[in-house]
Amino acid sequence: VMGLAWEKDWKITEDKLEKYVGKPRFQSDKLFDSVPPPGVVMGLAWSTVGGSALYIETTKVRRPVDTASQREAKDQDSAARRAPGGGGHAFSVHTTGQLGDVMKESTSLALTCAKHELQNLDPGNDFFESNQIHLHVPEGATPKDGPSAGVTMTTALLSLALNKSVRPDLAMTGEISLTGMVLPVGGIKEKVIAARRSGVTTIILPDGNRKDADELPDYLKDGLSIHFAKRYQDVYNAAFDS
Repeated sequence: VMGLAWEKDWKITEDKLEKYVGKPRFQSDKLFDSVPPPGVVMGLAWSTVGGSALYIETTKVRRPVDTASQREAKDQDSAARRAPGGGGHAFSVHTTGQLGDVMKESTSLALTCAKHELQNLDPGNDFFESNQIHLHVPEGATPKDGPSAGVTMTTALLSLALNKSVRPDLAMTGEISLTGMVLPVGGIKEKVIAARRSGVTTIILPDGNRKDADELPDYLKDGLSIHFAKRYQDVYNAAFDS
């Protein structure tokens, strides 16, 4: 019995992949293809459906020159800062992005820590005294809460004050304390998956999460540089190229 046999090589290239398997089910959470601008840092979040990138964006709005017509408003501002529970931060950082109460408290902590770090890094820098700050977390239609964005907020504020971008392909997570301690958080595996999905190659985790990182499968850690931080200075050293 004679049969006809033929062979043909099929090559599916990236530009034709969608034709054969359909549109991508998962999109990268990455907003910037290269180095992010000063004041922008990628954090990592956990939710009931897994991990995701959580960008913290900050920008400045220079305060107007003090005039006689503004003295009354300024006096009211000062009184509010002196009032019990005033804290002084309500007039320093404006937040948007549907942040919950815990994230709003993290913003106040991050501002205090950023001011403290700035005094050590650049004593003559009066950025926070001279500018109104707007902090935004994109995807404003989605409510967000939790303490794990503290180190990301602090880094974004410092990046803005120093006019210095963080290193590319970086993400971080961790709670910040008032004295600059970096506290452990949950959802490490989901957050690392989200980081890899976004093309991140360097991730900063709290030192208290070493056990969680050690338990990650090798395929998640392969090619990923993980830095552990006990204090905020460890975060700063890893986030900014010297």
